[in-house]
Amino acid sequence: MPPRSVLPLALTQGDPAGIGPDITLAAWLRRGELDLPPFLFLGDADILAARASQLGLSVPLMAADPATAGDIFRDALPVLPIEAGVSVVAGEPHVATAKGTIAAIEMAVSLSMSGRTSAVVTNPIAKSVLYDAGFGFPGHTEFLADLATRATGKPVMPVMLLAGPKLRAIPVTIHIPLKEVPHALTSELIAETCRITDHDLRNRFGIAKPRLAVAGLNPHAGENGALGKEDDEIVRPAIDRLRAEGIDAFGPLPADTMFHDDARRRYDVAICMYHDQALIPAKALGFDDSVNVTLGLPFVRTSPDHGTAFGIAGKGIAKEDSLVAALRLANEISGKTGNNR
Repeated sequence: MPPRSVLPLALTQGDPAGIGPDITLAAWLRRGELDLPPFLFLGDADILAARASQLGLSVPLMAADPATAGDIFRDALPVLPIEAGVSVVAGEPHVATAKGTIAAIEMAVSLSMSGRTSAVVTNPIAKSVLYDAGFGFPGHTEFLADLATRATGKPVMPVMLLAGPKLRAIPVTIHIPLKEVPHALTSELIAETCRITDHDLRNRFGIAKPRLAVAGLNPHAGENGALGKEDDEIVRPAIDRLRAEGIDAFGPLPADTMFHDDARRRYDVAICMYHDQALIPAKALGFDDSVNVTLGLPFVRTSPDHGTAFGIAGKGIAKEDSLVAALRLANEISGKTGNNR
């Protein structure tokens, strides 16, 4: 096995009809300018070639594997071929591509867990396309956790972190309807999310004593029960338990005062109770350069913090900034920690 410093990142194709091919090509073209780490694209080379032609880009492609990708990367975009299963038109998703999209994710996880690639970086998927093909997971995060559980034989709890230049934010509940959030929240779920966060911020991000600001569920963090009892009965006991364990968690805090400049200086990560409570401020403060990181896995995984953007695929206007940030962050944290938690 080559030294870790030359291991490539495993970059999945995502939905091939989306902007994944566009931003992959754009990132590779800026590899020297941005000093990007080498990555191995897992997907259909014909789709990349067709998209490059459509965008008027000159990008040489070369079949590769993890052992050769690092040497190839300077002169050509290395591709580990995985057929899409159907002819792909930019902006027109097709259910037949789901098999290849899923296979790329599975291959990326296998390569990273075996130490042949340094981390997994995933291009955006279209959940509706995968659902139509029988995909049984709410999204990327849950599927990655299932792959890790199957590979290790141990239960894995994934934690979604949105990491940007101005804010790190985590939703405790993720892809569920808002009306189900109060029923899904438990003190143990909040506490375990914070434990995993504390562990990975220490061991993967190099933060010696992470400060976790915990948001309340209700307006004004419940206003002493006047606006809901969940903050006093569910959130606060979790924080008390964490502090007793030596984790620097504090709250529950009113979410409407957590994200201004002065407030953000007081913590390293915001622990939020539901999806939009975390993702709205994260995207408002760093839409183009925030990264989706999955904590709690036995391998490093990052992703651009945006979707497939079918409406602009193949038009030459997709920005590669978030993918570039995801590649850089994956390289940084995998270099600090290796693949094992």
